[in-house]
Amino acid sequence: MCYRIFVVGVGFFSLCFLMTSLGGQFSAKRLGDSPFTIRTEVLGGVESRGVLRKISDMLEVILKRMDTLSKLDNSSTSDARRLDELSSAINRFQPAGLVERIQAIAQNVSNMAIRVEQMLQKFLSVFLSVLRDGTASQCEVPRDSRFPECPGKVDWMRARWTSDPCYAFYGVDGSDCSFLIYLSEVEWFCPPLPWRNHTTLPEIAAFRTDLSVLLDQVGGGKESLSFMKRRIRRLAQQWATAANHLVAKLGQRWRDQKKILIHVGFLTEESGDVFSPKVLKGGPLGEMVQWADILTALHVLGHNLKISMSVKELQGFLGVPPGRGSCPLTGPLPFDLIYTDYHGLQQMKQHMGLSLKKHKCHIRVIDTFGTEPAYNHEEYATLHGYRTNWGYWNLNARQYMTMFPHTPDNSFMGFVSEELNETEKRSIQQNKVNNMAVVYGKEASMWKQGKDSFLEILHKYMEVHGTVYYETQRPPEVPAFVKNHGLLPQHELQQLLRKAKLFIGFGFPYEGPAPLEAIANGCIFLQPKFQPPHSSLNHEFFRGKPTSREVFSQHPYAEEYIGRPYVMTVDYNNSLEFDSAIKEIMRTKVEPYLPYEYTCEGMLERVHAYLQNQDFCVLEPPFIPANFSRRGSASGSRVIRPLFVPLPNSTALGWASNMTAPTAWPPLSSLRLLVSQEGQSCVEACQSAGFICEPAHFHFINNKEALLEVQCEVVDSEINHILPAFSVMRRECSLQREPLLFSCAGHSPKYRRLCPCRDFLRGQVALCRDCI
Repeated sequence: MCYRIFVVGVGFFSLCFLMTSLGGQFSAKRLGDSPFTIRTEVLGGVESRGVLRKISDMLEVILKRMDTLSKLDNSSTSDARRLDELSSAINRFQPAGLVERIQAIAQNVSNMAIRVEQMLQKFLSVFLSVLRDGTASQCEVPRDSRFPECPGKVDWMRARWTSDPCYAFYGVDGSDCSFLIYLSEVEWFCPPLPWRNHTTLPEIAAFRTDLSVLLDQVGGGKESLSFMKRRIRRLAQQWATAANHLVAKLGQRWRDQKKILIHVGFLTEESGDVFSPKVLKGGPLGEMVQWADILTALHVLGHNLKISMSVKELQGFLGVPPGRGSCPLTGPLPFDLIYTDYHGLQQMKQHMGLSLKKHKCHIRVIDTFGTEPAYNHEEYATLHGYRTNWGYWNLNARQYMTMFPHTPDNSFMGFVSEELNETEKRSIQQNKVNNMAVVYGKEASMWKQGKDSFLEILHKYMEVHGTVYYETQRPPEVPAFVKNHGLLPQHELQQLLRKAKLFIGFGFPYEGPAPLEAIANGCIFLQPKFQPPHSSLNHEFFRGKPTSREVFSQHPYAEEYIGRPYVMTVDYNNSLEFDSAIKEIMRTKVEPYLPYEYTCEGMLERVHAYLQNQDFCVLEPPFIPANFSRRGSASGSRVIRPLFVPLPNSTALGWASNMTAPTAWPPLSSLRLLVSQEGQSCVEACQSAGFICEPAHFHFINNKEALLEVQCEVVDSEINHILPAFSVMRRECSLQREPLLFSCAGHSPKYRRLCPCRDFLRGQVALCRDCI
């Protein structure tokens, strides 16, 4: 009996040994130096699988019988019979040649595993060779001064990338390559990997004259949107004519088609729908006029638009993840540009979180009052008393786009006024009422406080008309001699202006669209002169605005860029001067006039130039070193050539024509280098010489080369919005260290500034002669 038990035990443990050996062939294979983890499961044919099933069944029976044997008594005859049965069972489950067949299968599996391992090693060798020659070197952690945080962020990822599953969601797998891809494409701490670029060829933007798609995109449901759609429809034919003219002017020039998101923040539910009959008064009305014209211009120029009128739509278009903006966007920014306003910018900050910092170079802010660099730079504004509720976004100042050219630091976007054809102009001149005046003041409050004296003078010579809003009864602030028409629809207001000789302003609102519309309809615009000028120091409207601008009249653009005979600016507190102005106006005949930059064609031309040339996502050109392109050879000796040379018949310097000019827009051929007087801004210095200050050119004059004619005992660099500049008394010259603070508007009584001026097209102040 003991012998039989011994035989059964030997058989059982032999089978276990065979299975263990076979299992060893199926176990995981790990390549010692491989970055991959490879687990190979080898499945045999039908025969092999059958044998394995038999072995499994046999082991199960043996285990059951062994359990029984453990309870056997050596003296029991019946138990001896059971042991015989177990022995015969083992014989039945061990057919002839089973062990040999198992060994053969194991050998085949072993050979197969060896071949697979050899193939993987060969593949790995080739793959590593490719990496050494290609992307492997690109996955080394870069040491780039533009991305100083990159090495530290990679170290953090190595230690903590498993701390949040979102990293794996973005493809991080523990390798340095995945860290760098994430830190350069999802976040922005590392430079982009060149081999990861998958650029697509840009499509051409074809002009459109059908506005039906745009009108559908604008939508409805609000009076504000209905107003914008009525304006788009009314000017549709003028936009179509302008598009045809610009097509002829540009010829076959290629124009990249842009993907553009429009988010009108001030019309969202979160900001409140500010449009109602009571607020048709320049501010909100002016913004809606500008937005309607921007939408139309972008559509006509052939770009792909998405229009957002709610925060929910904004989140959907951008791919903003749920939550409070702690995570980046779920994918790359799907737009080339985002046009919004200050309300929209604040909403984007709340919902985009960190992604706003990464993508802010794509943003264009529609800004009705202008934002100067000193207010835009958050740290500088906080330290030097320029912090307001509007600025501090750390954008390039040219990303702010204004209704009027308030300061050249911003980009002048503008809007359009309705343009008359020759037949309409002749009709207006024939039907003008020489003694008819319309007052620019749609709210009763504008008629208060000291208006009686000059209105009485006006009433002596002219019939006075008003368009003051009221619901049930005539506003008591409006004098009885004024014929008040109430709030008029746009086409009726146009008819009134076409009859009137004079359009007179009360001093507010500042810089609205109405004076340009009146001048375009053949009116003379009379406005008050401000003494002292209005600014944030003495007027509530400008308090808190991100500008130090001083306004010397109600509509500075009309005064400076249009002027007499269409615009007259007088002191309303001087009765003799006001009386004389009214008499002169009645004697003066003018034709309807509209500056080119406020026509549909002028706006299309300007917006086209911005879209094709302004790119704030590329690094600014470096500050020009002192020896840039200056060394030449003459008769074997080295000579130094100046970067700036005197221009004929001018006190300005220009870029030397024999010097290599860096690629820039506006091109350096437009540069005119001037020195301001003490206390004078570059806006004033350039304007006094017949030029425009160009902030894009500050990079090219922020060097010692531009100071060659100045005797500097000390040349240093600082962070200050009046630099580059020099002090005559101390003979100290200072260059700018912070590009965001290059400012045309800054001035100081202690310094004379270096000013980068440029030429400009007649009727298109935003563009230089070589800009198109």
